[in-house]
Amino acid sequence: MKIVPGKRLGKEEVAEVNKALESAAPQEVLKWALSAFGRRIALAWSGAEDVAVLDMMHRIDPKAARVFTLDTGRLNPETYELIDEVQTRYKIPIEIQFPDAAAVQKMVGDKGINLFYRSLENRKECCGVRKVEPLNRMLTSLDGWITGLRRTQAVTRGRLAKVEIDFSHDQIVKVNPLADWTTQQTFDYLKANNVPTNRLHAMGYPSIGCAPCTRAIKPGEDERAGRWWWENPESKECGLHPAP
Repeated sequence: MKIVPGKRLGKEEVAEVNKALESAAPQEVLKWALSAFGRRIALAWSGAEDVAVLDMMHRIDPKAARVFTLDTGRLNPETYELIDEVQTRYKIPIEIQFPDAAAVQKMVGDKGINLFYRSLENRKECCGVRKVEPLNRMLTSLDGWITGLRRTQAVTRGRLAKVEIDFSHDQIVKVNPLADWTTQQTFDYLKANNVPTNRLHAMGYPSIGCAPCTRAIKPGEDERAGRWWWENPESKECGLHPAP
């Protein structure tokens, strides 16, 4: 299945694809995506799930694997180490997207370096400047993007489909090959295939974002409890993945 560059899939077409892929393995979902879009689709990489997807893509077709990540300027040192390790291991150039420097400077000048702790509005503004705008800029050049999102990650992701129309980004296709996977399946894959992972995972960080907004979780806590831990779980999205 080849999709004409610039073409947007309709709801009926996406429904048919989901019907065919709902019980499919992640690799089959990725084969469909890479066959349909080629270099016009890219993986948004940030967490353990995304590295698992990257490994799968590389095994399917290393030349078709296109990957980008968002460098907010507030990431942990361990995350930067992993970016370098992944590039060396897979010999895939990671397309690193940065926030607009002037926008960051104005925000920090107006509201302080750690504005996000003071209100939900401030936190969303910071995520908007450091993450959402760079993502939007990247996606304008694509007809689709791939994520490592899973339904069990958070209450905001329970209705996740394997293939979606991203109405927030010009109706391009959004592919979630791990939608029906569990945390255990993800880390089992990483271990079985010797995939590089962020050292913070071994320190109690199942979900990793910006350093000041991420902490290790406590026994019995939800896997995303360490992300923006001071907020209500219903609001704990950065804006990259608004609920459908």
